[in-house]
Amino acid sequence: MTEVTPERVRAAYAALGSGDRERILEYYSEDLRWLVPGNHPLAGWYESLDAFLELMGQTHKLTGGTFRMDLEAVLVGEDCSADVCRNIALRAGAAEASGSPYERMDYPVFHFMRWRDGRIVEGRDGLFGDSATAFSQFWAPFAPDGTRRDR
Repeated sequence: MTEVTPERVRAAYAALGSGDRERILEYYSEDLRWLVPGNHPLAGWYESLDAFLELMGQTHKLTGGTFRMDLEAVLVGEDCSADVCRNIALRAGAAEASGSPYERMDYPVFHFMRWRDGRIVEGRDGLFGDSATAFSQFWAPFAPDGTRRDR
């Protein structure tokens, strides 16, 4: 059994950031389940590694590749880990100087992950207070005329 360590959690993030599916498979299970909270089109359960990777691809598309998760703290247990990342992104097409929560993401996100045999089998994002509202606002879609839709 592979031990869950802070180094392994950091390596899982690095693998995900690489975009290399074989490397990602060293840390994430094919039958991964991941929960994204909120009231926006990306919210909900993702029921496989492929579905999760599609989600990650969508986040990069919607942010013009600016989305990143800066790992700030990691805690580990026997079969779980918890971490705090600073998620930073700018919606594609937004002005660099924008401070709108619909266009700029810059706040802490909590992740809780269950591990089995050295791989993540379940993950949940967590946001608190105003960050939860800002997260839903950031991922809210645009209507064809360029205005923001509620869902």
